[in-house]
Amino acid sequence: MALVNAARQEAGCGPVSVDGRLTTAAQGHASDMAARSYFDHTTPEGVTFDQRITNAGYPSPGAENIARGAETAASVMELWMNSPGHRRNIVNCDLNTIGVGLDRNGFYWVQDFGF
Repeated sequence: MALVNAARQEAGCGPVSVDGRLTTAAQGHASDMAARSYFDHTTPEGVTFDQRITNAGYPSPGAENIARGAETAASVMELWMNSPGHRRNIVNCDLNTIGVGLDRNGFYWVQDFGF
């Protein structure tokens, strides 16, 4: 979260705060992708990121970033910040909450953002 907030500050955005419901959604998705060896925002059954966030009890889903293979927070942030779509999510000043998930079995990372 510190790396996200540093990038947001540089872009002129306020910080995000952690929400446990978003963390639950993010960790669940990271672990599911690792356990079932897929890599996608949508589960094999068709469940989307916004449905996962709502199912975790968070009412205003915003965006999701996923990555795999990066072994440190700094390296995954570098990947995301070098990707226009992922960067756009991180520095979207309208998003104000975050949950992060990591499964070290394959290093599956998920950032879920909310309004």
